[in-house]
Amino acid sequence: MAYIIAVSNEKGGVAKTTTTYSLGASLAETGRKILLIDLDPQGNLTLANGIEPGKVANTSNDVILSGLGIKEALCKTSTPGMEIVPSSPALVDAEQHLPVRSNYAFCLSNALRAENLPYDYVLLDCPPSMGAITYSALTAAELLIVPTQAEYFSAYALRDMMTLIRKVRRDSNPRLAYRILITLLDQRNRTHKVIREQLEQTFGSGLFQTVIEIDTRLRESPIIGLPITQYRPNSRGSQQYRVLAQELIDYVQQQKDSQSA
Repeated sequence: MAYIIAVSNEKGGVAKTTTTYSLGASLAETGRKILLIDLDPQGNLTLANGIEPGKVANTSNDVILSGLGIKEALCKTSTPGMEIVPSSPALVDAEQHLPVRSNYAFCLSNALRAENLPYDYVLLDCPPSMGAITYSALTAAELLIVPTQAEYFSAYALRDMMTLIRKVRRDSNPRLAYRILITLLDQRNRTHKVIREQLEQTFGSGLFQTVIEIDTRLRESPIIGLPITQYRPNSRGSQQYRVLAQELIDYVQQQKDSQSA
């Protein structure tokens, strides 16, 4: 069964979509089969894969609101072994319509588990909010990745994310784990160094050892329509996301070993 990962932070501009895209491609590069699901009405992940949001017949909105099967909404990407369920601007309406439904938190979880999906990892790119869509994604996920900058406002926003994690664990998904990923790090910036140290002290093993440093090529790759691993395979961004992918693979294997022990 696919391992489901949500990528979320209510704070915008923390490389959430870049992480979903680049990590997915790095995992696919190892021979794993990857499914990306774009749950953000802005559709940046969809655009990065060369698909115009709202211009395809079936989207993640149809999966969430209409019960459409995942397989009916799949689109190919330029990355071998990686497919996507694209976004739609209509997802804005889902935020309003979902909460009035009974057991709405499980709509995405049920959709993912209703079919025998042939993937090793499913990555859910969440909107930059803590609304109904994000709550549904966290209910479906086994792991939440929280990208955050080593800056005050970004680190401060983690308080609300931790509150949401506790709520999800209590009400709908007690198995949800999390890992914080430091992104857009400037090693020369003294403030970044200080806040990184504070995050390490506060979250300990809840923090990925891998950090993603600032790399302008990471911003360029979605415009080109290729993940960083294909656009600039030897760049710092490519190397760091590959290291992150291996750290994630090792983490998931450890979890599976501990469960079977």
